[in-house]
Amino acid sequence: MLTSTTTTMFRPSVARSCGLQPLLRRSTPTACPYSTFRPSSLGLRQSPWQQKQTPCIKPVRSSTTTTTVVPRRHASTTSAAQQDAEAAAAASAQARASHPDLPPLDWNTFFQLRKTRRRWQLAFSFATCATGGTVGALFLSTGAADAMVNQIPLDPFVTLGLMTFGFAALGWLAGPSMGSVVFYALNSKYRAQMTLKETQFFARIKKNRVDPSASSAGNPVPDFYGEKISSVAGYRQWLKDQRAFNKKRTTFV
Repeated sequence: MLTSTTTTMFRPSVARSCGLQPLLRRSTPTACPYSTFRPSSLGLRQSPWQQKQTPCIKPVRSSTTTTTVVPRRHASTTSAAQQDAEAAAAASAQARASHPDLPPLDWNTFFQLRKTRRRWQLAFSFATCATGGTVGALFLSTGAADAMVNQIPLDPFVTLGLMTFGFAALGWLAGPSMGSVVFYALNSKYRAQMTLKETQFFARIKKNRVDPSASSAGNPVPDFYGEKISSVAGYRQWLKDQRAFNKKRTTFV
């Protein structure tokens, strides 16, 4: 049984032990990996084993930004066709207002007249080609170009043949002009309207035709100048060919 003297003797040691406990707690702090408290903020030295410890790094969660790409929507061919039809109707109305005495000319009639004019041009091209070659051969047979033939270092028969071919080529080139003159002389009432329709037609061809720089051997340009168009159905087929060319150029299919 402890007496009062014994308890009195233990009181200083108990007091000292109670006083050392806060010091021990302060000298050996517990490092929390997520705490902002550091022993250096209180001016206390860390032990060597505490300095060698690798701090625990909290992984930072990176926020990933997702970008949604919205494909560009192209205008439908129906709306484009409607715009072309409205523009053509407005131009036709303006032409009728400026020339009220002229007969109406629709697109089918225009293509039919254009085909007829092309036939006249071809017929006169063949006729003038044959005429030019014949006239050239008769002219050279007179010996009027012997001085020039002797100056060319080729066989005289080859030189005369090339000259005759040149006369025939000049006749072929003069044929379309003569054919157009004869055609418009026979269809003079459609001359002004055909000129207006041709302006509108070539404006549409220039607007809707493809870029020829993207052509290749496997994907040639489909009728760049629209020379093979002879009807409204042919024009629509030409538009389909242009779209097929662009699709094959982008998708390689």
